[in-house]
This record gives sequence, C-alpha cells and structure tokens, in this order.
Amino acid sequence: MVRYRVRGGNPLRGTAFIQGAKNAVLPMIGAALLAANGRTVLRNVPIIEDVRRAVELAESVGAYVELHEAERTLVIDASRLTSAVLPADIARRFRGSVLFTPALLHRLGEAIVEGVGGCNLGSRNLDFHYLGYKRLGAVVDEGETVIHVKASGLTGATLYLDTPSHTGTENLIMAASLAKGITVIENAALEPEVLDVIDMLTKMGARISGGGTGFITVEGVDELHAVEHTVMPDRLDAGVFAMGAAITGGDLSLVGTGLDLGVVRYKLEQMGVDFARPGAVLHVRCERPLRPINIITDTYPGFATDLQSPMMTVAALADGTSYIHERIFDGRFALAGELNKMGADVEVEGSRAIVRGATPLKGTRVTAHDLRSGIALVLAGLAAEGETVIESGYLIDRGHAHLADRMRALGADITQEISER
Repeated sequence: MVRYRVRGGNPLRGTAFIQGAKNAVLPMIGAALLAANGRTVLRNVPIIEDVRRAVELAESVGAYVELHEAERTLVIDASRLTSAVLPADIARRFRGSVLFTPALLHRLGEAIVEGVGGCNLGSRNLDFHYLGYKRLGAVVDEGETVIHVKASGLTGATLYLDTPSHTGTENLIMAASLAKGITVIENAALEPEVLDVIDMLTKMGARISGGGTGFITVEGVDELHAVEHTVMPDRLDAGVFAMGAAITGGDLSLVGTGLDLGVVRYKLEQMGVDFARPGAVLHVRCERPLRPINIITDTYPGFATDLQSPMMTVAALADGTSYIHERIFDGRFALAGELNKMGADVEVEGSRAIVRGATPLKGTRVTAHDLRSGIALVLAGLAAEGETVIESGYLIDRGHAHLADRMRALGADITQEISER
C-alpha cells in the first residue's frame, strides 16, 4: 500500500529534471525483444512501476534484463526467449503488456496473453490490435480470460486504425517490421513518442517511412539487431510540473532535451502562465490569479487526455468557470468527486465537466482512481490548506519517478508512505 501526504502552501521553485517518456520506453522494451542477437541498451529510462513490471514480464518470457536505476539505463539481452506466455499476475498490472505480443509472435510463433491491465478508464478496447494481427495473417483465439495469438509467419497488408492509438500504431509497426512484404498503416498516431519508437526500430534495421504523417509504410526485413537508444523526455511529466508552478505561484526551470509541451503550453499561457526558453531550458512562472479555460481533449497534436485531470485541478483554482470536454476516455472524470471533497465545485454532465472557480481547496483524505487523477490530487494538495492524504498512491508511481523526492527538491512538503496493508 502506497499513500502520499501533501501539505500545501509552498510555491515550487528551482530546477525540475524531466524523466524519460513512459509512453516511449514501454514499446521500446517490447521492440528490444525482436532482436535475436546482442544486447540492447536504453538510456534515460524512467524508474517507474510500469517499467519494473515490463522488466518482470521480459524476464518471464526468457530475456535477460539489467535495470541500472542510478544510471537510468536498461540492458536487454533477448537472444534466448523461452516462453510465449504473458502471465496474468504481471500482465494485468499494466496495459503495456500488449506491446510484447509482436516479439513473441515472430520469435516463438505465438503469444498467450493471460491478462491486460492498467488504469480503469472505461471503454478502451484492444480489438484493433488483434484485428491488425489477423490482417497480417495471425490466428487469434479470444477466450474469457486468455487471448491466444498464433502465426507461422506474418505477411504485409493494408491496415486501418479506427482511432489513431499510439499503442496500436507501435504494436502494428513492430509486427510489420519482420513481416514479409509491405504493410501500410492508415490513420496512424502522430505522437512524438511513436516517432521515437520508429527511430529506435530504424536503428535496429527496420524500414519505416511516413512517421508523423498518419500514413506509415513498413517494408519487412529478415532480422533486427540490438542497438543503443536514448528515450525522449516525458511530455506528461513536464506538463505536471508546469501545472505545479501554475497552481502554487511558482517559478520553475524544466530540463529535458527537446522538451515541447505543444498545445498544453498554449492553454496554460491563456490562463496566465508565463513561458520562456533560455537555450535548452523551459522556464515556467506564474503569478495568480489564473484565468478560466476551455479544453477539448483529442489525439495528438490536440490536448492530451492524460493531462486533462491535472488541468481540472488548475481550473478549480482559476477565477471563473472553465469547461472541459473529454473525447478520448469515458472514465476520465473520476477525479471530479475527489476534488469536490477538497472544496472544488466540479459538475460532470456526460463527457463534459464544468469547473467553477476559484474555490479554496482544503486538505482531506482522497483516493487516486487512476494514474492521472492521482497526480492531479497531488497538485491539488500542493495548493490546498492543510494536509491532503492520497490513497492508492501506487497508481501515481506507475507514471512518475521518485515524485516525492523531486518535488521536495523544489520546496514542496510531500512524503510517500509505504505499508504492508
């Protein structure tokens, strides 16, 4: 059991070092298993719980993995894979387990997925992953508790994604990289993390074109080899720290190579947050009061659904009424009830939320329902009067490395507690 205790009132000041991208490193670990020889080295790896689960999962199928936490480096030797089973006790704990399927298909001829986990965000169906495998020639047997995918060899085909999922795009690119012939993926995701994964696969010897256009072509090759690759910075981690500066009236310098917040930056600027880029550092500063905002979440390059919950916290402190329309995940508003316990005024109507601010927040005991609502409650605690206790803190640790240590270095009063029960 993990919980966070946050005592508000301290502005965040100083330099925040942004971690490597969770949404890039997980598919990269899956991609490393495609290499039948050599050792893959991944640098700038975020030391988060999802990475730990991915390491356990890679080891469970026979890979040799070294996680060097102090150096934020992973070394993966997948020359000997021994099992096609992704066991439920590990796989159900994070959704990234599905990213191991292409390697098992190519290396062992089958993948047996006993459980797929992650946050409970409503209807986030994985059918398009398995339909894509079918189009490439795999046989998919979906049981109540197990999905069994078999293929003696995959053949290129034209694939279309109903929604431009970054996980789906990465999965199908990996599957197509060692398939015979040419695969075309239409309506592919545009996220920078997808481009980073493509960059790694290209280093490995894959032939991929069209990244960032929504129309990706993959020419299958006979083999991929191990490489060294540095994971891009995490845009979501950076967004959270920028919002931390906004709600506390803070002054932060964000350090991360090539850091770009995109539309999130523009929305925060509309609320009154100042950004500057002196060289390679992104400087964030805010003096209240904050202005209200309207947000519609969308696939990249739109406003990221993963930052909708933290932005709801910021909106609760804005002087006026903000409107949020969630278009991606129908379970993303679990935060509203927890914020209201702290004194916020958030009304949910279907896929829309009305946030009436500014309302003073008061610390109380709240629960993280998923990773993003959890980090949003940490932000709320930074701005609240008194102490906020956030239960189910493990969910926060799935996506943010050493959160309490990094925030204390910036002046926050926050502690992480770990107990047996």
